[in-house]
Amino acid sequence: MVSDPKQRSTEVQISGRGRGFTDITSQISAWVAGTDVKNGLVSVFVRHTSASLIIQENADPDVLRDLEDFFSKLVPDADAGGKYRHSQEGPDDMPAHIRSALTLSQISVPILDGALALGTWQSVYLYEHRALPQPRKVILQVFEI
Repeated sequence: MVSDPKQRSTEVQISGRGRGFTDITSQISAWVAGTDVKNGLVSVFVRHTSASLIIQENADPDVLRDLEDFFSKLVPDADAGGKYRHSQEGPDDMPAHIRSALTLSQISVPILDGALALGTWQSVYLYEHRALPQPRKVILQVFEI
């Protein structure tokens, strides 16, 4: 990937567990630490249209459960009634695309003193919208100031 004194990038594969949240903060932090960047910005981009990224609470697992409950009600899986036109990949695929459109495919996190400048209770999550586990590719790119 890209390698120059001011920017570096890599691709990481995330093994999902199916619908829900996977904390990828430690993978991002470890890679950023290896770049020796002291101050800058890391961009995180998921290369899929049925998964997304969020920064969210990491202390109380009920927050993530409540978010998933909310999205399940807002965008339920298709039923046999043909709720969505796009259905070739299963009843969870079009809802996954809608959920992804309502969330983010890219986020940026500041780097201060060589570490992610997240809040005390914040983590970066890959939010899988498909029911079954999917391997996901995430691009990390750091920009040094």
